[in-house]
Amino acid sequence: MGDMVIVAYRPKPARDPDLLDLVRDHVPRLRTLGLATDRPALAMRNAHGVIIEVFEWRDGAIDSAHAHPEVLALWERFAGVCDYVPLHELPETSEMFARFEPIE
Repeated sequence: MGDMVIVAYRPKPARDPDLLDLVRDHVPRLRTLGLATDRPALAMRNAHGVIIEVFEWRDGAIDSAHAHPEVLALWERFAGVCDYVPLHELPETSEMFARFEPIE
């Protein structure tokens, strides 16, 4: 059993396409490194352009990721194209049924 995580990324100005590319590659890359499970990942966008990603780390993989050079490089790329947003800052989280646009 792993750890399910939800993360929200606010694209930096004009970096939305780059962020989308990273999100599409993120979990497959983690799987290749043996850090994410095969549970289907989800990506969606709120009305303000924030991208939300839901996926599952393998048991203990979060700690391993913080020392893995490929993951650290991937996180550096994320830092260049987005800012991380705490979930409670998303207006949708105050609704009983938060609605988001799916990203394919």
